[in-house]
Amino acid sequence: MGIEENFIKPGCILEGPFWPERIRVISSRRIGNSIKIEGVGLKSEHFYSRIFTESDLVKIKKVELRERDFSGDAEAFLLFIEGKRIRLAHQFDPLYAVNVSQVDPLPHQIEAVYHYILKHPRVRFLLADDPGAGKTIMAGLVLKELKQRGLVNRVLIVIPWHLRDQWLREMKEKFGETFRIIDRSVMDASWGRNVWLEESQVITSMDFAKQEDVMQSLAEARWDLVIVDEAHKMAAYEYGGKRKETQRYKLGELLSRNCSFMLLLTATPHRGDPTNFRLLLDLLEPGFFATDEMLIESVKDKDNPLFLRRLKEDLKNFDGTPLFPPRKVITIKYRLSDDEKRLYNAVTEYVEKYYNKAMEQPEKKRNAAFALLILQRRLASSVRAVRRSLERRKNRLEELYKQGKIIQEMRIDEEALEDYPEIERWRKEDELLEKLTSVDTLDELKEEIERLDELVKLAREVERKEIETKLVELKRVIDEEKLIKNGEKLLIFTEFRDTLEYLVEKIRSWGFSVTYIHGELSIDERISAEHEFKEKAQIMVSTEAGGEGINLQFCWLMVNYDIPWNPNRLEQRMGRIHRYGQQYEVHIYNLVAVDTREGRILEKLFNKLDTIRMYLGSDRVFDVIGDVFPGRSLQDLIIEAVTNKRSMDDILKDIERMTDEEVLRRIREATLESLATKYIDLSRILGEMRIAKENRLVPEYIEKFFLKAAEKMGVNVEKRKDGFWKISNVPYELRKLSHEFKLRFGEVFKEYNKFSFEKEKAFKGQAEFVAPGHPLLEAIVEKIFEKYSDEVEKGAVFLDPSGSMNGFIWFLEGQINDGNNSIAGKRIFALYQDNQNNIRQVSPSILWDLKPYNGSALKGAQLVPDEESILAFAVEKVLPAYLEELRRQREHDAEIKRKYGLRSLQELILQSEIKISEYEIRRWKGEPIPEATILNEIRNREELERKRKKLEKQIEAEISLLPSPPKILGVVAVVPKVPVDDVLKEDKEIEEIGMKIAMEFELAQGRIPEDVSSQNLGFDIRSKSPDGTFRYIEVKARAQEGKIALTPNEWLMARRLGNEYWLYVVVNASKEPELYTIQNPAEKLKPAEEVEVVRYIVTDWKSAATKERVVK
Repeated sequence: MGIEENFIKPGCILEGPFWPERIRVISSRRIGNSIKIEGVGLKSEHFYSRIFTESDLVKIKKVELRERDFSGDAEAFLLFIEGKRIRLAHQFDPLYAVNVSQVDPLPHQIEAVYHYILKHPRVRFLLADDPGAGKTIMAGLVLKELKQRGLVNRVLIVIPWHLRDQWLREMKEKFGETFRIIDRSVMDASWGRNVWLEESQVITSMDFAKQEDVMQSLAEARWDLVIVDEAHKMAAYEYGGKRKETQRYKLGELLSRNCSFMLLLTATPHRGDPTNFRLLLDLLEPGFFATDEMLIESVKDKDNPLFLRRLKEDLKNFDGTPLFPPRKVITIKYRLSDDEKRLYNAVTEYVEKYYNKAMEQPEKKRNAAFALLILQRRLASSVRAVRRSLERRKNRLEELYKQGKIIQEMRIDEEALEDYPEIERWRKEDELLEKLTSVDTLDELKEEIERLDELVKLAREVERKEIETKLVELKRVIDEEKLIKNGEKLLIFTEFRDTLEYLVEKIRSWGFSVTYIHGELSIDERISAEHEFKEKAQIMVSTEAGGEGINLQFCWLMVNYDIPWNPNRLEQRMGRIHRYGQQYEVHIYNLVAVDTREGRILEKLFNKLDTIRMYLGSDRVFDVIGDVFPGRSLQDLIIEAVTNKRSMDDILKDIERMTDEEVLRRIREATLESLATKYIDLSRILGEMRIAKENRLVPEYIEKFFLKAAEKMGVNVEKRKDGFWKISNVPYELRKLSHEFKLRFGEVFKEYNKFSFEKEKAFKGQAEFVAPGHPLLEAIVEKIFEKYSDEVEKGAVFLDPSGSMNGFIWFLEGQINDGNNSIAGKRIFALYQDNQNNIRQVSPSILWDLKPYNGSALKGAQLVPDEESILAFAVEKVLPAYLEELRRQREHDAEIKRKYGLRSLQELILQSEIKISEYEIRRWKGEPIPEATILNEIRNREELERKRKKLEKQIEAEISLLPSPPKILGVVAVVPKVPVDDVLKEDKEIEEIGMKIAMEFELAQGRIPEDVSSQNLGFDIRSKSPDGTFRYIEVKARAQEGKIALTPNEWLMARRLGNEYWLYVVVNASKEPELYTIQNPAEKLKPAEEVEVVRYIVTDWKSAATKERVVK
């Protein structure tokens, strides 16, 4: 039976197949033979406007909402409200993501995430901390916070390919987030479909995504959040007023246009090129900083809205000590033996000859030239590495000669090759080295093969003599430097697997236990090798694979057996042991053959850097080796030396010619020293951690909720013997969830054999960590909402065991929106309305301290809930304070955008106007300025004007905050439990005496006490000591002596706060008051839990107490 038109009035509730939920009608009016109905969804608050025919009305029903008769299931009501608190957990907990993730963040990580990145309504940020600062952890925390706030579902992470397994693993293990890797194989298997639209959480590689066909499909996808690691690779440059954008930069522009939030991560933000850095920031907010001076000003004023950089030496622990110990880099110089020198010269001459031949036609033979440089690097690594490489090259070229083939090019992107996983890079390098040649005829190929045959024989002869000087030097370093005399561990790095196998073989023959890591090992095998090194082996030999994603801070001695030409690799190697958790000064030994072409450059460079290190007072000179030379990289200089493009004397003079001051300036520029934030506000961070500790739901409230909800819903949760929990069979109804739920939280599995609600316990026991955001917990919350919303509408009754409450507790959801109609904040409030209509705010967790009552005797007849008074109180007293809190945050952010964003755009507009005027003057003087040049500049000025107006409008919208009408979630009647046990009975006069005595005692002890007893926080006094520590004090006052009772909230806080929680018991309060204190009562007392009265009763408290002097 449908509804008649005249019954559709504003305020009535309708349901039908035309809406996904019930709606409250705003208006209805006839349009011809149809009727237009406008309304708002009761759950989503979405606006609906539909036009219905007469036949449509038949399918619509008017819903009569039940009157509140307080007959609802009280336990269901409690679970429903707790579910709401869980969904808004980030509003209670200022460090929400920290407490629901398997990470223990450091001060600089908390500061970056919560003080810089998340304080902006629209997150567009570049995080540029030094290596080892934990940028992956910070990105994961940002992701968790934005997901919890309902702002993010679709996430794309773009990374160098070799980091994909590390990101995949860390997102899953530390943050419980599952991602899908998309590469060429996945895309080809999805032919005819756009795979970017099908997946909601994706990891892909930068060099795959930058390809034209991939970018075309990516252009169709929008993302809520894009995270880019090693974002400096998305480079753009300006030369003489012209802008050159790399393909990676164009990918960055595309992703920036197609996402709401963007987080760029890099440890090397501009490498000495300020313009390049500003263009990188343009990916976030184009034109936000017009000049370098504005950038420096923003850092100086601590209000840069787009980026944050901290240097290693400025990072601290919570106690203020440096995060990273000192690092000492030592160059071990040696000379080759005569035989080794003969081999080195012969191979280098071969490389020089055929490299230069290839570079005569670089467009055709660039890869062939690159292949010869691979051979040179292997020559510098070890005799075995070069011997095997020469053999493989000779054998493969012989096969090609027999087939009559010459291969000169393979079209491999050398830049992209740097970011391949090591095993893939080795395969590609081997393929290049073994197949490519720079010769043009088969006769020339035959001549090259003959030369290779001579080199192979020479290499075999040198290897057979077993007099490799570098190996002898390594042994000398180990023996003379006494590197492993007391069980210390040594890490040795090499670029090549052939050298690794050689070293492992030789080191074992010296009597040392040794393990190794290289690119062909699986992740599990690498983790196993890491464990073996930590527990048993004295020495680990590793290729670059050990420089990625493996943490070896239990080792503090390292040898670079060969020096990579790419300085970033050297930095990554050092970062394996010079990182957070390292307890000792790190010693790094670089082995350099000073009579080779590469070695002479490295010797000169290391000498200069050592001098600069003393000037700078920091070892970060070794983090930016590649940025010291103007316009050239270290690799360029080595190639020039190896191929004789320039004389060695010229190259060495160039290095020598650079003054120490110039090198120092370049290092400071490359490390962005002037743009680094030096000071980390530890007191603010510790304050937030304290607030988080007071207010978080994890683990105690979550555990109580989960177990109670599971019992209510018939889910069998078992306690294991080892203290963990298990569910053998998750009911189908908890697994049958919507696509939207799965996108947001993930899949719910049929069984969970080992899980915990405590973060540390879960981590140590390798168990599932159940916290807000976990699919199983969120599925239970979802079902609670689905099953018990009717019970909440009815209202419920709770008994107050203390007998002091008699009235109603209202639960409201307050929401503040900005001018973009975005939610600026949403929070749950609880208001207690007594039988005299006095209203005060209480903690939303208060229901845990009350006894659910489902009997039929109590209908609340003697109490009448006054909804109008509650709404008026919320609108006049509660929401304005919340709005003001949010407005202060928003105003600060807006001022920064005016200061830099608007000012920068105004500066650019002025520059454009000057340029247009100059063109006009030059044309007036007769200079032939093309019309197109002037028109292009006019269009540029107009575009800048549009950006300025858009930013002005955005700023105005972000600070235009208004509250939405508060939404009543539900109301409970609270009545005194009759009869009230003596131990539970509250006597207001006695309690006031107890509070007065406790407050005076605190003041006498030099602390500053704050009375918070009316807020139901689980303690009565928050007292601050002069040293910045806190006491959380629960006061129990008795007229005489006897038992004391603790509420569930008080006992829960006692357990959580440990030594910071104090119980102050005042006895004989009405006569001669005595004060007793108990620190950490959760440890010292064994209360009896009385379920019937929802209290923990303590009989023998005095034996654990200390008697204090009462202040008269």
